[in-house]
Amino acid sequence: FAKLYDEHIPGWREDNFSLRYALGLKHEDVWAAHRAEKLRLLEYINRETNSGMDLDHFTLGFARRATSYKRADLLLDDPDRLVEIADKFGALQIIYAGKAHPNDAKGKELIVHIFEICKQLRGKIKLVYLPNYDIELGQLLTAGVDVWLNTPQPPMEASGTSGMKAALNSLPSFSILDGWWIEGCIENVTGWAIGMEPEKEIAESTRETDAADLYDKLENAVMPTYYHNRDQFLSIMLHAIALNGS
Repeated sequence: FAKLYDEHIPGWREDNFSLRYALGLKHEDVWAAHRAEKLRLLEYINRETNSGMDLDHFTLGFARRATSYKRADLLLDDPDRLVEIADKFGALQIIYAGKAHPNDAKGKELIVHIFEICKQLRGKIKLVYLPNYDIELGQLLTAGVDVWLNTPQPPMEASGTSGMKAALNSLPSFSILDGWWIEGCIENVTGWAIGMEPEKEIAESTRETDAADLYDKLENAVMPTYYHNRDQFLSIMLHAIALNGS
């Protein structure tokens, strides 16, 4: 994407405001750049995990410190529902990464729980938790998945910089309305929100309502757009880039 910006948006490195002109990039150029980054990521994953991830399959990414308030396993609260959604559209791939602080026992338990769900979903959904999360792996992930997932317990998210990095690489966010996403989310334009509006979220939302909304939005908005309305999905990718100029 840096090469694409260098060619079409001169000065973007010095002036983020100029990234608003990303809305004028050609869909085919953006899609080609994204496919190149996705291929690079999936080749790494398949080499390291032998998971057989497919370039043409919708891929969600979640990578950040493993700690309880970030609720990395919210997506996995109802594995059967997740399988139903995947079966409806043909394929769903999920990539996790992230380390727990050495003294964070609950964070470590969270990783163990996700590994258990991985085993439960084997043969139904391709799901991996990548070890040795570092800057290089973070670069691969924030450029190579199709949509960036963020599910913190509000109001605990200070900012959410991984989503900003993903947006710079054209990735839409699918996120709880907390941190930067309160300002960045325009539904079906820059990405998708999970849960209630910010003024209601803290007082009224529960893990159950957030999970239910996540599944409903994944089934009725995110995956249908990816698989059945590629022009709209690409428009959302362009708007995600343009957020960096806002």
